[in-house]
Amino acid sequence: MPDYDGLSARVAALCAGETDEVALMATVACEVHHSDDRFHWTGFYRVVSEDLLKIGPYQGGHGCLLIPFARGVCGACARTRTVQLVPDVEAFEGHIACASSTRSELVLPVQNAKGQLLGVFDLDSDFPDAFTQEDAGRLGRILDSVFANVSRA
Repeated sequence: MPDYDGLSARVAALCAGETDEVALMATVACEVHHSDDRFHWTGFYRVVSEDLLKIGPYQGGHGCLLIPFARGVCGACARTRTVQLVPDVEAFEGHIACASSTRSELVLPVQNAKGQLLGVFDLDSDFPDAFTQEDAGRLGRILDSVFANVSRA
């Protein structure tokens, strides 16, 4: 389990005053990825149209370039705007296998203060049942604080 208090403080310090969402995504992906050995792929998929996600800043091996809202764990998160905590990706109907080694996944919606969906934050692990509700809650609070000042036209 990461030191979430330390992670939160580092992310807050690094992101202070920044409003560019891509810069923020790159910084968050890097800090979170290196905070815990369970995190094998850590990154963002950005909303690029009404029902389509495109890969954003990430750490780890290659990810899928495009994910429709109608497919996969990331799509389910974007479509429902709810956290997807998947202990076994093989049991998730419609899972998209961007990496064959992935066994579990945690995906969180990323919204600004106006409630606009900016994208999703995706964490993949090669370990089954790697993520907890605490991970989801603590990472969600970090995302909320970082992206609160981002606005879209």
